[in-house]
Amino acid sequence: MVYENDLVAVFHSVHKVMKAEKVLKQAGAPVLLIPTPRQLSSDCGLALRFEDRDREQIETLLREADVPIVELYRKQGKEYLAV
Repeated sequence: MVYENDLVAVFHSVHKVMKAEKVLKQAGAPVLLIPTPRQLSSDCGLALRFEDRDREQIETLLREADVPIVELYRKQGKEYLAV
């Protein structure tokens, strides 16, 4: 479930999103692996959901692990806006 103002990170492949989840979970970052919302096109059927307050920590951890986020969206109503 994606709530209002949550962020959704999209990656190029299942391998990348799984690696990102592993890195973040090991660091104690609060993320949730979710199916990529239908409104978002993606080569991968999975994405990561997290709150805006955790964005800086999550982006830093992923950059350090060389697993960059390909696209980042914020849920606004029924839509997802690119961040």
